Amino acid sequence: MKFRERETFLDVPFAASFVHRLRFTNDVFGDDQGVLADLLEPSADQPARVQFWVDANVADTQPGLLERIVAFSRNHPERFVLEQPIQLVPGGETIKNDWQHIMRMLEAMNRANLDRRSYVVVLGGGAVLDAVGFAASIAHRGIRLVRLPSSTLGQGDSGVGVKNGVNLFEKKNWLGAFATPWGVINDAGLLASLSDRDFICGFSESVKVAMLKDRVMFDRLCQFAGRIRQRDMSVAWPMLYDSARLHLDHITRGGDPFETRIARPLDFGHWSAHRLESMTGFRLRHGEAVAIGVAIDTVYSSLVLGLPPSDADRAIGCLHDLGLSLDDPALEATDDLFRGLEEFRQHLGGRFTLTMVDAIGHSVDVHEIDWQHMLRALQRVQSAISPRDSVGGSISTPARKS
Repeated sequence: MKFRERETFLDVPFAASFVHRLRFTNDVFGDDQGVLADLLEPSADQPARVQFWVDANVADTQPGLLERIVAFSRNHPERFVLEQPIQLVPGGETIKNDWQHIMRMLEAMNRANLDRRSYVVVLGGGAVLDAVGFAASIAHRGIRLVRLPSSTLGQGDSGVGVKNGVNLFEKKNWLGAFATPWGVINDAGLLASLSDRDFICGFSESVKVAMLKDRVMFDRLCQFAGRIRQRDMSVAWPMLYDSARLHLDHITRGGDPFETRIARPLDFGHWSAHRLESMTGFRLRHGEAVAIGVAIDTVYSSLVLGLPPSDADRAIGCLHDLGLSLDDPALEATDDLFRGLEEFRQHLGGRFTLTMVDAIGHSVDVHEIDWQHMLRALQRVQSAISPRDSVGGSISTPARKS
């Protein structure tokens, strides 16, 4: 048979099946330790190998944590074997800026003879989750990963996602991989030792996802922002739960968990946030940069896309009431900041697309930027220094652009 008589174009669409396991606990190594143990399934007729990676900052601020992990492992010998020693890694963005940290992780995973039915359990802030998750995703093309986010940012946003990555070429998350975690446990007890600064940071992502998807949640955030700032867990914990739920819904039901389309819907405000982090040498926390980015895009949406100025006012006020500053000297370097728009396009590829909001709870994709109004939005955010300042009085409502 001649080759030309055979089919030479075989395009076969297919879908892979994933399960995202999200749990909520109060004391994951104490009364609720069975939740984690149940995630660590034995392999065939033998216990699974488990390697723990712990953010050194968390270990320092939670005395006895490592001992509790060892005690936990001794309570469940039939399910898993803890590979000793527990691995400590530096917390914060430092871990994502040095490739040697990734090599060390891979070497440790190799020495422990981990395989694709072993588990890497990572406990820490968002940067540690990103870096260890990336190493686990490329070892054996994927070792099962269980995340225990120790920050509000991780529990409400990044820890629930399917992204892993590190920084390269002075660009945020330039190197990375999509990989669905085997499981995620949001434990309230792990938040107790956070500084006030880090506790507040994560709620910028709560404001973001509420503005995109849930007006009722946004209203509650505005109502309870002051109490969240005071670390009142009776209102803060439900907000983190709702943030995680909305992120999980988007990943599992949104139809594009690995961002193959032209938009990144959950990255509202992130084109400038990522750039601000790099511009400040990561002096700004991710959540702090996101707060500024969300504020800029919110005001822009009110100037160009018909978002009511009163809603822009409320969003700015909510961020302020949470204790998040919306001004930073880096905002003066507008040419450098606007490089973030092109980096954002390159990161996804294809047509330039930003997600904005034309109403609280409803997003819209835009494919071009009105530079005059973007500069104006930036100026409005810089001038809104006080939580009680109003930006609404100085924002006009132009005709909606198609």
